[in-house]
Amino acid sequence: MAYPSAAQSSPPRQPSVKVILTSADVHRVVDRIAHQILEKTQGAADTVLLGIPTRGTPLARRLADRISAFEGISVPVGVLDITLYRDDLRRNATRAVGPTQLPSGGIDGMRVVLVDDVLFSGRTVRAALDALGDLGRPASVQLAVLVDRGHRQLPIRADYVGKNIPTALAESVKVTLAETDGADEVRLYGEGHNS
Repeated sequence: MAYPSAAQSSPPRQPSVKVILTSADVHRVVDRIAHQILEKTQGAADTVLLGIPTRGTPLARRLADRISAFEGISVPVGVLDITLYRDDLRRNATRAVGPTQLPSGGIDGMRVVLVDDVLFSGRTVRAALDALGDLGRPASVQLAVLVDRGHRQLPIRADYVGKNIPTALAESVKVTLAETDGADEVRLYGEGHNS
């Protein structure tokens, strides 16, 4: 009589998935961050929002839209591509360089709020700071993120955080947005998930 091998008898283990933020949650979080920016910047005076692609760009535009809806203030929005400033260029596959689009007034003397979806090691933000240094001299730089998952490798913290999610290093956080992915959601995947 033949006995099934262990590989045949037990199916591969699927990584766990937990929805952290629903679409409605994402909208509430963006509203809250917009209010915090207004409060901390005295009504967004001399403030520019720069989105870090991919998902930081639509988040920056949403924040500007919400600030306009709340206060009738038009906050300039731009895009800051950090591809050439990343410290992992030699180790990872070639990336296409995207456009950096600064608001027409530039960033000199302005308060720049960098906007990204997930804060993890801090290396993306470090690259963004290096890129900013080549583009102008802002009066100050702040950071707004939808999710802070911890595990910093550099001394960087966000000024505005939508949701702190304690994670294990083996876990991954996936943000989807309507503009880039067709729906708003934040999910936490267990070990074994390939992003």
